[in-house]
Amino acid sequence: MRHTGMDTDVVIAGAGPTGLMLACELRLAGVEVMVVERLGERTGESRAGGMHSRTLEVLDQRGVLDRFLALGKPERVGHFSGLYLEFDESESRHPFPLTILQPVVERLLEEWAAELGLRVRRSSEVIGVHQDETGVTVELGTPRAAPATVRARYLVGCDGGRSTVRKLSDIDFPGTPATMTSLIGDVELPDLPEDYVWGRRGEGGHYSAIAFEPGWHRVITSEYDHITDHDEPATFEQLRESLIRLIGTDYGMRCPRWVSRFNDTARQAAQYRKGRVLLAGDAAHIHFPAGGQGLNMGVQDAVNLGWKLGSVIRGEAPERLLDSYHTERHPVAEGVLRNTRAQAALSRPDAQTEALREVFASLIVFDDVNRYLRDMLTALGIRYPADGDHPLTGRRVPNADLKTPNGTTRVYELLHAARPVLLDLRGSAAVAATAEGWGDRVDLVEARSEDNHWTVPAVGEIAAPAALLIRPDGHVAWATVRGTPDTTTLQTALTTWFGPRLGRGRRHPR
Repeated sequence: MRHTGMDTDVVIAGAGPTGLMLACELRLAGVEVMVVERLGERTGESRAGGMHSRTLEVLDQRGVLDRFLALGKPERVGHFSGLYLEFDESESRHPFPLTILQPVVERLLEEWAAELGLRVRRSSEVIGVHQDETGVTVELGTPRAAPATVRARYLVGCDGGRSTVRKLSDIDFPGTPATMTSLIGDVELPDLPEDYVWGRRGEGGHYSAIAFEPGWHRVITSEYDHITDHDEPATFEQLRESLIRLIGTDYGMRCPRWVSRFNDTARQAAQYRKGRVLLAGDAAHIHFPAGGQGLNMGVQDAVNLGWKLGSVIRGEAPERLLDSYHTERHPVAEGVLRNTRAQAALSRPDAQTEALREVFASLIVFDDVNRYLRDMLTALGIRYPADGDHPLTGRRVPNADLKTPNGTTRVYELLHAARPVLLDLRGSAAVAATAEGWGDRVDLVEARSEDNHWTVPAVGEIAAPAALLIRPDGHVAWATVRGTPDTTTLQTALTTWFGPRLGRGRRHPR
């Protein structure tokens, strides 16, 4: 879709997991996208190391999960500040974290984007942003060439914690400063007596050595009350000396592939949308990487924003729909900042914290505590603000087995096209009649649930609904139990999320 005077519908700054996922979502929505990336090529640095349940479900919703499962390794354990958590296989078809390094994630997402007709414009950095009532003029700097300008309807900053888009748009980034310094490196450890060391605590901090691939380890050291300038380049020698301070040996550390530094600074953008500029991923929030939540939250930001932005650009929904992106995702990141601050505090190497960890460890064995922490880290427990008192409204829909006239399927298979789905599980004439007014935008699917009860994280087991309206991101906008459905509330939900009634619809064959 191209608009007069526009070079593209959306410019995305940043080709990390968040930017690439958003680009794919927008392409599925039929939107023209330009992804610009400051770096000339992927660095290959390992960075984030895995995906949690909700991110795996999101990829399943789009029909591309198998690509990631083929190259990753499920891990049957997780942790909160190094204290182990158990997972419940009834809550998700993908209950366990998937170990998969960020370069692999980026490669797979970029391959998917290419299949959708998108190419990343590398060595291209945002150096100017000027927005008005109709669009955004983005100034791009490239090596050995004069700056160029691109005109788009919207600009999304997915350009990391030091986001240029955020700074040029004068969006505040408040938060808390660092209380520690961590070093991370991919190295060989020939003298390490174990394959895997996790969260060992020393006098001044803690360290880990994780074997992601044969022959090398990711070493992480964290030292409290030892703050280093984040702009100072990290070196192999600093990593080696830090490990020696913590444990008294470097285990023969050698052959570094990559060394970097991070800390527990926690900041969040005051607003995720400022006119025609939006932020997602690390550009909107940074935090201590405890529990591996950062990449996951960025991908989920993208899936929340993509269908909304696509709907507005296609002229189906009013622009105020974009405000719900901040309303829904800002509190999620607030929660992650809180839990990562808590995890950093629980790791401090002193007698008081050690006593607190012992108490905390004794609490985690209780099912309710374990479930609360697990659902928080995996993002399965998220519930967006929603009208209606059905326990599914606002929550992600379970991936239930369904029986249709054309055979069996799963709920997530209905979402591969990234379109809303009105799922009628009781053959209601009232639901079908209501859906006709939105058939150009919403797929009506008649099916039967294979199970009488569905498991909902943070809720438990509920009766399978009679009908439900599922947003493209997999969250439920409306649901009803058996009996005559309230079509007035259904019409309200359809209008709120997918725009006003237009024309006559179609029954979608499945």
